[in-house]
Amino acid sequence: MLGLPRSTEFNKRIPKQTFYEHLAGTAALKRFFAEQVKSVYWRNKIAATTMNIAAGTAVTEIEVFEIHLNQSQIDENVLRQIDKVIPYHILFMLKYEGKHRAVISYKEAAAAGSKAFAIMRYYYTDWLPLDEMPVKLEGLNIDAIYENFVRQVAADQLQSNDEDSIKHAIEKEEKRRRLKKQMAALQNKIRKEKQLNRQMQLNEELKKLEKEMESLRWER
Repeated sequence: MLGLPRSTEFNKRIPKQTFYEHLAGTAALKRFFAEQVKSVYWRNKIAATTMNIAAGTAVTEIEVFEIHLNQSQIDENVLRQIDKVIPYHILFMLKYEGKHRAVISYKEAAAAGSKAFAIMRYYYTDWLPLDEMPVKLEGLNIDAIYENFVRQVAADQLQSNDEDSIKHAIEKEEKRRRLKKQMAALQNKIRKEKQLNRQMQLNEELKKLEKEMESLRWER
């Protein structure tokens, strides 16, 4: 899959029950998993033990999971639960009606020596033929390969420069999203506000947020 070396191929079907038994959460989440997921395949294991590449310090191996869907959408919490169950980094390849969609999150250890992971926002490609998927094996070690996978899948969803680490780029993007949400809420308040003095106060708050947003463009 994805032109990865044959040495990384695993091609093992994982019974849905394996994940279902470990699903923590509501009955609705288990229903989503049962209804939306047709089957799960462990396609590849990218690691220093499966190919000629240096080990990473933050990322020990990357699993490629192909998930066959019963519909074009999957509840993100289903992916999040799988990510929590598997103590490694995962590139998801969703498959539906002959097309694929790559999904990945930035995932890092929650604490030193812990097998638990903190999972940040998920990024998605469009639905594409597999041979048009913009995911390529690039990097001199497993850490770099994983970071490049995130950048390739995120594409325009993640605004960053070459000097940004992937963690810093994602943190900036999350801050940008929060600021946009706050600005939209303030603009809505300004439109509804009848008192001039209060409008002026809200406009000052909006200018501060706009200045903060602008500063993100130059932040290193």
